[in-house]
Amino acid sequence: MEDKTRVHVFVSGDVQGADFCRAVADKANELGVTGWVRNLADGRVEAVLEGPRDEVYRVVGLCRAGPKGATVSGVQVDREPPRNEKGFKIR
Repeated sequence: MEDKTRVHVFVSGDVQGADFCRAVADKANELGVTGWVRNLADGRVEAVLEGPRDEVYRVVGLCRAGPKGATVSGVQVDREPPRNEKGFKIR
């Protein structure tokens, strides 16, 4: 059985306007990770990622590095109980 996990991620730095949400969504879809991502009014990016542990943490790795044009200064990752998310959305 898969080791399913869910994390709630907050990314700070110069992360909006660099296609950050699109990059996270593309990687999540590529790896079969479900959840969502959105820009916050305070300049951070927020994401919920759910799926097999290794794939979820590969997407977290992208959040830590950021796509080209983004400068990540911090990443907060909080584990949560899985909720069986369906699909991946940009909110």
